[in-house]
Amino acid sequence: MPTLVLARHGQTPANVGKILDTVLPGPGLTDLGRLQAEALGKELSALSVSALYGSRARRAQETAGIVGTVLGLPVGVVDGVHEVQVGDLEGHSDDESVAVFRDVYDAWRAGDLSARMPGGESAQDVLDRYLPAVEALRRRHPDGTTVLVSHGAVLRLVGHALAGGDDLLPDGDDHLDNCGRLEFEGLPDGGWRLVAWRREAPGGLASSRDATGG
Repeated sequence: MPTLVLARHGQTPANVGKILDTVLPGPGLTDLGRLQAEALGKELSALSVSALYGSRARRAQETAGIVGTVLGLPVGVVDGVHEVQVGDLEGHSDDESVAVFRDVYDAWRAGDLSARMPGGESAQDVLDRYLPAVEALRRRHPDGTTVLVSHGAVLRLVGHALAGGDDLLPDGDDHLDNCGRLEFEGLPDGGWRLVAWRREAPGGLASSRDATGG
């Protein structure tokens, strides 16, 4: 059975400024972000990773590249696993815009997959592009551990969808810091079991919470 690790990218300047920044290709990593990515690679070295991918975003590819250097693996690119597109909120960091983002995300958590970012995506839009990409990776790598570097808000949404009824978050806090990760074990019926929701950055290199991470 396969193992799947969904990891968030390292810190970016937009994360530091708490800016809603979702359009591709987006910014690269900060110095701290690169350290986080290196620490992630070191932690993942214990999992015998056999395949490594990232979204098309620059921050995801840079993170995966650093992880790949640590693990001695090439990095592939996966379409459809980029960040939730926030539409009219893009580039904003004001309290009102961030509150709108969080209200929509809270609606998703409550089960309203039709709720939509203003001028952007609904949860159903996101799941419709992301989940098929995950299943394509499973078909490509039916055994071993696959790592996919992706993004904060989309991983929180997809993590709950893949986990189904699994509840490893009794306090309800689904925060995911930069280079935090979700670990899943493949099931014989084609589903996934959530093994771990690792909220904090590896190596103790946590940054403050940003607009999309939690």
